Amino acid sequence: MTVKAKFNCWSVIEPNTSNENRVIEMHPVTSGSEENKSFAKYTPAGVLILDINPETPAYNFFEAGKDYYLTIEAAE
Repeated sequence: MTVKAKFNCWSVIEPNTSNENRVIEMHPVTSGSEENKSFAKYTPAGVLILDINPETPAYNFFEAGKDYYLTIEAAE
């Protein structure tokens, strides 16, 4: 089984002197279009926070204000 969720990137916190990683904060999308309204029925409430190291491809991937699909499946 997989679960597909749509999240909006609320913020990208740039590195500071104590941490070289970027911190990404994302929230479920629940309004704004018919897709989002129907999708919100199945999207969990909550917050996703990622702490991303600059040595990974994901470091430059996320942009504040942009929506992303998140697919979750069990790891075997």
